[in-house]
Amino acid sequence: MRSTQQFSVTLPLEMAQMVKAKVLSGEYASESEVIRDGLRALLARDRAVENWLRQEVVPAYDRMKADPSRGRSAADVRTDIAAGLASLRAGKGEDGDAVFDRLEAEIDADERC
Repeated sequence: MRSTQQFSVTLPLEMAQMVKAKVLSGEYASESEVIRDGLRALLARDRAVENWLRQEVVPAYDRMKADPSRGRSAADVRTDIAAGLASLRAGKGEDGDAVFDRLEAEIDADERC
């Protein structure tokens, strides 16, 4: 029994050219290989999103549902975003890695409470 199935796929010209370029560059042996690799990447992305939802989003939702006082209003978030944008426009930006390190430490501290 065959372990493959043949399909006919119609692609926009830009995507078709990209597939052909991948083959012409030698990166792939055939158009089918390019499509298979793209589908594998899509599957990996879908799995990553599913894992993120289960491991990060659901627990955060459960924590917020258990203690709504942890939340912030949309107005507060908008105010903070506006202040951040004004700060950036004034040339007072922060290093992104430092910001994420600080936020992760705050989240870890919140989770310990």
